[in-house]
Amino acid sequence: MTRTLTLDARPDAAALSDMTTVLSDADLVEAVRVRGDEIAFRTLYRRHTPRLYQLVLRVLGGSAHDADDVVQETWIRATTSFERFRWESAFSTWLTGIALNQARDFLRRVGRRPVYEGDPGEVLSKLKSAAASIAERVDLERAIALLPDGYRAVFVLHDMEGYPHAEIAARLEISEGTSKSQLFHARRALRSVLEPTVPLRGDT
Repeated sequence: MTRTLTLDARPDAAALSDMTTVLSDADLVEAVRVRGDEIAFRTLYRRHTPRLYQLVLRVLGGSAHDADDVVQETWIRATTSFERFRWESAFSTWLTGIALNQARDFLRRVGRRPVYEGDPGEVLSKLKSAAASIAERVDLERAIALLPDGYRAVFVLHDMEGYPHAEIAARLEISEGTSKSQLFHARRALRSVLEPTVPLRGDT
């Protein structure tokens, strides 16, 4: 998309804003792509950003400022790629893929390249040590943030977002076996620091 998004100053802009809430993602994307429609873009943004932000926040380990930056970059990349999107998947799925790539790029830039191998016992020991240093009770979100980046990415995508191992492997550029192993060790690590009442999915 080459047009700059600008506010629609027409008198019926409010009515158009109401109308966009019932339009499909495809209709809204086309309006942005063809006309640079600001109202359509804002509708897409409001529709998808809350879930996108939570995903990115968890993958990055709980840094709100960093998650904001990654989400904004995700939308920039998405709007400049609308011409190439062929609707072979849902818009939300495509957007999630861009967000994951941006999150991984961010982790690399700050020297936190996700690691998918290593000694699970050492990871477990470090997680328990980190949890013990927190005065208040460790809840699920805080425990997820304490996981190593590789463990956390697989756990969030599988147990919280519902992606199958095959898709996780493709998105993270790892094998399905590695994805399953990381999920097993992530669940084990989380159980070691969580209250017994916090449910986790089974080891499937």
